Amino acid sequence: MQGVLTGFAVIAVVIGVGYAIGRAGHLGEHGREVLTKLAFHVASPALLFTTLARADLSTVFSSRLLVTALSTAAAAGVFVAVGAVRGWGVGRTTIGALCSSYVNSGNLGIPIAVYVLGDASLVAPVLLFQLVAVTPIALTVLDLSGGGGKGPLWRRLLTPLMNPIAVGSLAGVAVSGLGVRVPAPVMDPLTLIGNMSVPAVLLAFGISLCGSTMPGRGPDRHPVLLSVALKSVGQPVAAWALAAGVFGLRGHQLLDVVVTSALPAAQNLYTYASRYRVAERLARDSILLSTMLSVPVLVVVATLLG
Repeated sequence: MQGVLTGFAVIAVVIGVGYAIGRAGHLGEHGREVLTKLAFHVASPALLFTTLARADLSTVFSSRLLVTALSTAAAAGVFVAVGAVRGWGVGRTTIGALCSSYVNSGNLGIPIAVYVLGDASLVAPVLLFQLVAVTPIALTVLDLSGGGGKGPLWRRLLTPLMNPIAVGSLAGVAVSGLGVRVPAPVMDPLTLIGNMSVPAVLLAFGISLCGSTMPGRGPDRHPVLLSVALKSVGQPVAAWALAAGVFGLRGHQLLDVVVTSALPAAQNLYTYASRYRVAERLARDSILLSTMLSVPVLVVVATLLG
C-alpha cells in the first residue's frame, strides 16, 4: 500500500503547489498557458525521446501488452460509441475516450510499479503502447478535426508528423530500434529538459483548478461521469477478464496488468485538451475524479490479487 499512497502524495503536493501559485497569481494570468506550451512543445517531447531511446522494444511483444491494448480499446470504444450516439463531437469524444483509457503510466505508474509491483520496468509496455500507438492516433484525430483540418488532404495527413509529441516519440523509438547510442552531451541536456515535463503538467493542472466549480457538474457532467466509470472500473475489469480468462495469466502477472489498467487518467491529457482548446473541463474533471477514485480501486486490486 505504501507505493500507492506515495505516488498519490507526490502528485497531490505538486498539484497543490500549482493551485497555490494560481491563487496567488505569481505567474500572471497566462501562467497556465505558458506551462502548458512548455510541456507540449519542449519538455514532453524531450522526456518521451529520452525514455523511449533507452527502452527495450522487445517488451512490445508480450501478452501483457495485448491485454493492455485490448482493455484500452474496450474502454475507449465504449466512450466513442456513446459519444457518437449522443452527438458529443469528434474532439470532445476523442478527449473523453482518452480519459477513459489512457493511464498515468509515468509520474504515478512508475512509483507504484516500484513499490507495489517491485519492478519499474513493468510499466514499459503500457508506456510504449500509449506513446507509440494511442497518442499518435489521438493527436491525428484532433489535428484533422481541429486547426489541422484545413488545406489539402496530403498536408492534413502529414500534420501529425510535425506534432512535437509524435516527433519525440517516434524519434526515440527509431533510436532504440536501430541500437544507436546517443552521446552524453546530447542526451544529458535532453534529460534535464524532459525532467520539467511532469512538474509543468501538474502545476498547470493545479492552476486550472483555481476558481473552478466542483468536478462532475455542468454541461460536461455525463461525459465526465462516463469516462471516470470506464477508467476506474471498466478498464481494470476488462483487463482482469482478458488476462485471466483469455491469456491465462495468474499470480504476479495478473496483478501487474490489472494494477496498471487501474491507474487513473494521465495528467498530460489535460495538456492535449488545452493545446487543441477542446473539452478542457472534461479532461480536468475526469483526471481529478479518476485520480481520487483510483486510490481505493488500487488498494482493492492489490488486496485481492496481491
